Amino acid sequence: MNGGYGIAQRLSAWAVHVFTGSGVVLGLLALLSASSGDAEACLGWLGLALVVDGVDGTLARRASVRDVLPGFDGSALDLVVDYLTYVVVPALFMYVFNLLPNGFGIPLTAWVLMTSLYCFCNVNMKSGDNYFVGFPAIWNVVALYLWILELNPWINAAILIAFGLMTFTTVKFLHPFRVRKLMRVNIAVSAVWLISSAALVILQPERPPVIFAVWLLASGYYVAVCAWRTLRGPEAA
Repeated sequence: MNGGYGIAQRLSAWAVHVFTGSGVVLGLLALLSASSGDAEACLGWLGLALVVDGVDGTLARRASVRDVLPGFDGSALDLVVDYLTYVVVPALFMYVFNLLPNGFGIPLTAWVLMTSLYCFCNVNMKSGDNYFVGFPAIWNVVALYLWILELNPWINAAILIAFGLMTFTTVKFLHPFRVRKLMRVNIAVSAVWLISSAALVILQPERPPVIFAVWLLASGYYVAVCAWRTLRGPEAA
């Protein structure tokens, strides 16, 4: 026994950490796909990493990993994995697939990498009701939008600069698996968004109107919730 917990409980806790850590393998596969010029595969691996990150917190709480394995910091593990899959790989993706203006790829990807450091080190990253405070460095999602929408590279540059600046603001961003208010609706919309995103990646450059409309509606829901929560101001748990 260790701290009152049995072998089965410790194995369960370690299994959760291994599940979280598998994100670095998905990140590696995404890096290799980007390096070989396969945008669809890169986004696919990043999508799987997003799913892992979305559910590992719930698994960790159910397995009481902090209590069972107090000597291993799962939060630090999560941040290490997230910086790779949410920041480094998407930055490379935007650079490799020419989503940024010629001659500005390095400065803009550096902007992504540097502003994200603040986000990951910000002890006030979450509000009392579990919204992200400031842009939460979800560059994997930004890269997906830029690739699907095929915007002008200068518009993409402006978007990157704007989101990077929002890192230092108090704009609220929804965490669908942690915010309790309308959680079931938030998770359902997230599932619709994920499925429609996957369909658009697979079908690119085709954008079937129904799927594209569903994707935009799900995106609009997120924007509306984030704007509503931001305008409400500070709120406790």
